[in-house]
Amino acid sequence: MHLPTTTALRVIAALSQHGTVSAAAVALNMTQSAVSKQLKAVETLVGLTLFERARHGLVPTEAGIIYTEQARVAIGAMETAAIRTARLRHTRPVLRLHVLPILGDRWFMQKLIGFTDLHPDVDVQFVTYASRESHPEIDVVFRFGKGDFPGWTADYFLGRDVALVGSPMTLERGGGIAGLDDIGRYRLLVHSQTPLGWEQFFAAHGRELPAGLEQFPLSYYALVIRGAIGGQGLALVPRVLIARELQSGELVNPLGLGFDSRNCYWLTTPSTRPREGVLKSFCDWALAEAARSERETAAEIGDA
Repeated sequence: MHLPTTTALRVIAALSQHGTVSAAAVALNMTQSAVSKQLKAVETLVGLTLFERARHGLVPTEAGIIYTEQARVAIGAMETAAIRTARLRHTRPVLRLHVLPILGDRWFMQKLIGFTDLHPDVDVQFVTYASRESHPEIDVVFRFGKGDFPGWTADYFLGRDVALVGSPMTLERGGGIAGLDDIGRYRLLVHSQTPLGWEQFFAAHGRELPAGLEQFPLSYYALVIRGAIGGQGLALVPRVLIARELQSGELVNPLGLGFDSRNCYWLTTPSTRPREGVLKSFCDWALAEAARSERETAAEIGDA
């Protein structure tokens, strides 16, 4: 049986994650044409369509979901092999990290130079898809959730402060927001991994989620943010992920509305591995940087 290339598998995974050819191309450092050709080659090989076009981007078909899941398994397995063989040849201290793409793009990679300047001897490596087999080999995994990760020591990292946002065009088109009742005039973008976000938002303001609100589910925060900027509706997004857009005015936080979410980002390390040496240095640095970012964001809100 002919099998897809590793590049093709990475394209499938990236398209499923990012939802558009252009975004996948940026993530993979490829041209849009190359991404489209890889997708077409796999679809020809399989004999089925893997993605369908929708208003908000590409949506995987049933076959696409199967291939996406297995592509991540295959890439994760190759990364596991790379991690294990790297240990055979490295003499420098190695730190292996798994960072969620949206967190890496919008916060982590901008800050990492601070750590590498302090520790130039440490070889920092990134694992894209952390398979179950690779987890014991990874030093730090950044996760999204409520902080309960069996087998892992978890420290709160970022993202509790969630802001209600929309584009200026969206707010103007809907007549603006003078209170909670006005939210019902807008479509609500929903992060599929945090489907209770809007329910928690209204509960934080002493209200129940109104019935009949139009909701639009999206798979990733990257899509939620793009949808909000593009005028698709209102969104609930961790403020730390949209600092640039709030500052530039692409997104607006009407009345400063938001809430403290139970779902946020966590820095986790294997519970069987003591935090010492390079691992301790990194964890201390990362947690301090995250705390500093949240203090700066709070100060900016206070000055606004």
